[in-house]
Amino acid sequence: MNIKEDSFSGLPIKESFFLLVKPQDNIYTNTSIRNSFFEELESLVKLGLKNIEISWSKHENWVDFVSDIKFKYPRINLGSASIVNKQSIDDSLKIGLNFSMMKFWDKDLFNYAQSKNYLLIPGINKLKDLREAINLNCKIVKIYPIKSKDNSIDILHFGSIDFIAAGGLSINDVKTYKSLGYKAIVIGDKGIIKKKFDTKIFEWLNNN
Repeated sequence: MNIKEDSFSGLPIKESFFLLVKPQDNIYTNTSIRNSFFEELESLVKLGLKNIEISWSKHENWVDFVSDIKFKYPRINLGSASIVNKQSIDDSLKIGLNFSMMKFWDKDLFNYAQSKNYLLIPGINKLKDLREAINLNCKIVKIYPIKSKDNSIDILHFGSIDFIAAGGLSINDVKTYKSLGYKAIVIGDKGIIKKKFDTKIFEWLNNN
């Protein structure tokens, strides 16, 4: 997959999906749960996992937790998700993350990230928001929720933009959305089955 440079930062969109982890608060304090998470993550990384994002939390241990991931796996394209305020961007910058993703379009927050020379990928599903983001020189856009996308958005009409699909998707959706022109998808809730990473993700990485 080609690597494109955003106007104010670079994001290597490697492989075909971003694995979104939404930690419960007990992972920050329960050593057993934390160790189990890292064991599974280690297996995924060994199989070739390239992109992972951790939902931002105001929990006092969030920065340390994500910093540990960055330290253990420096080659992973690591970011944060569910960015909602300046603190979440500042925390991500403090750790030295590669990118962050918003759920929805927030012009002020996007401009704040630009002022920090930090890559913030907006979540967009309305054409007017997409046009506003493009006017601000946004080069990477997450269409979210993908299943309620504005029908007037035809991503093939925006060749200079890298699009990522998100919202209720699983590893089984990679092929479909790639064929529609998306560079990648985000796998969130469907990436976790009974508190474990979906075994199909392991299979996909092993076969690709």
